[in-house]
Amino acid sequence: MKPAITFIQSRDNALLKDVRRLAQDSTAYRKQGRVWLEGDHLCSAALARGQRPDIALFSESFWPVAPVQYAQSAIKNVVIADALWQDISGLESPARMGFVLQLPGAAALDAQAPTVVLDRLQDAGNVGSILRSASAFGFTQIAAVKGTAALWSAKVLRAGMGAHFALHLVEGLAEPDIAALRVPLLATSSHQGDFLHRARLPWPCGWIMGHEGQGVAPALQARASGLIRITQPGGEESLNVAAAAAICLHASAAARG
Repeated sequence: MKPAITFIQSRDNALLKDVRRLAQDSTAYRKQGRVWLEGDHLCSAALARGQRPDIALFSESFWPVAPVQYAQSAIKNVVIADALWQDISGLESPARMGFVLQLPGAAALDAQAPTVVLDRLQDAGNVGSILRSASAFGFTQIAAVKGTAALWSAKVLRAGMGAHFALHLVEGLAEPDIAALRVPLLATSSHQGDFLHRARLPWPCGWIMGHEGQGVAPALQARASGLIRITQPGGEESLNVAAAAAICLHASAAARG
């Protein structure tokens, strides 16, 4: 049996306004201390990692057919009139359900963790994709330098497709904060350093992925024990940073074996 619900049919409802901000304002989660997961894929990924939402939201038409595991997972269930659901969704084709979760508390860097350092990456899709690759290839920590897209924004969450819940995420770092890491750091470069396929890769390690246009900042490059580049026989000037990250992180995972 599904638990009791609260039904919302007013556009001026306070909860509806808060969720709309979480869905559409990339930094609203910092003010509210909670995050918005839209769609059954993200919600199921959160549940699989042991997360329990504070609130589960369902469109009015979806509620009667919503899987029981979603309806029983939250502390509170809210059903929203179909006409209002479009207002809160950040998607062109809105999902019909979502979760509101408490934002994890502020975290300190784990000095020994295999880490991906994000240096001012601004594209939410790139950041989310790198989080997926990090989780897939055994990196457990993300260290985001100030200027990087907000890690818990709705767009990064969608691109990460659940990877957030497998990672230790630390954001808002200044360049000197990276000194707390005690693993060897490798910085990507498009034109100098050892070629990846020839390099001896340490484990655990940290990979520094730089700004889409400017690359890794000189101060962070100076902290690296090595610069790494990816051979590109096709002649392109550079790779998309998310693609480069996937290649580098996979190489580290393969070298462990």
